[in-house]
Amino acid sequence: MKFSKKYNFAASTSLLIAVFSTLAMAIFLYAVLEIVFFWLLLFFLFSFILSFFILQYRVEKFIYTRIKKIYEDVRLLNEESLPKPSVTTDMEVLTREVERFAQDKKLEIETLNIRENYRKEFMGNISHELKTPLFTVQGYILTLLDGAMKDKKVRKKYLQRANKGVERLIYIIKDLDMITKLEVGGLILNKENFNILTMVQNVFDLLEMKAAKKNISLVFDKEYLDEIIVNADKERIEQVLTNLVVNSLKYGKQDGTTEVGVESLANNKFLIRVTDNGEGISKENLPRIFERFYRVDKSGSRKEGGSGLGLSIVKHIVEAHNEKIYVESQLAIGSEFSFTLEKGK
Repeated sequence: MKFSKKYNFAASTSLLIAVFSTLAMAIFLYAVLEIVFFWLLLFFLFSFILSFFILQYRVEKFIYTRIKKIYEDVRLLNEESLPKPSVTTDMEVLTREVERFAQDKKLEIETLNIRENYRKEFMGNISHELKTPLFTVQGYILTLLDGAMKDKKVRKKYLQRANKGVERLIYIIKDLDMITKLEVGGLILNKENFNILTMVQNVFDLLEMKAAKKNISLVFDKEYLDEIIVNADKERIEQVLTNLVVNSLKYGKQDGTTEVGVESLANNKFLIRVTDNGEGISKENLPRIFERFYRVDKSGSRKEGGSGLGLSIVKHIVEAHNEKIYVESQLAIGSEFSFTLEKGK
């Protein structure tokens, strides 16, 4: 008689109970009453069936109770997470189920640990970014309240510095609000056709004075004779280009170059590249450069200003267009950020 693996234990145990109880009964009946073979067979079948159902029920209940208790102890599952139909007395199946569960939970725990570490780092970064201008503003105001307000020159200078601190706070809050809208899909994109080359030139003109401080040249990779029309949100893409060029200026070397190029791809896309020959980014930092407030240079980059949200905003805007952004970089050689845009008509 062949049984499913699920019932092997109960069947084999019931068979043994039935055989031994029947032998015992046969000896008793033969010695005392000399009952015929039919009644012995009937007793055997009755013993087997009764033992089988009792054992199967008890074993399943025992295993289910024990496993559920383990899950409750580690507090990884509630009672509904282990459905009764999945419980089996087949130890191979049971072992696979428990191993699969353990692997899934291990991955979940690792993911939660990564998120928790990211949350702690993010909270530390945002508190640092906010408290620096807050303390600066508070310091100037307290100095004025302590008597410096009577001196007109000092009063004007300190109020101007306090105003710069407030402007930095507003800048950070606006960028945070932008990222939040992008993450929850609350930012509506107004796509239109426009010439990306004209936009790049406008960004160059806007940042010309900032580039002049390091004598960095803002150039195209080649001469473009025709217009290059893309379809995207003009205002947001200008923000993307501005943030990428500003980032290249922050980490660009003295007398360096920031170069922008546009390449036509086969799948109705353009690839816009922003390349510099600056400090470059190490391999360990590359996976994290698009995180909010993450800085490659924890000290040097702060003196350059900014909210620490520029690259994160770039990534979210590009992805909101259902496009891709890429980065390649080598230390002491330079970096290249590139992103795709849909071709316009």
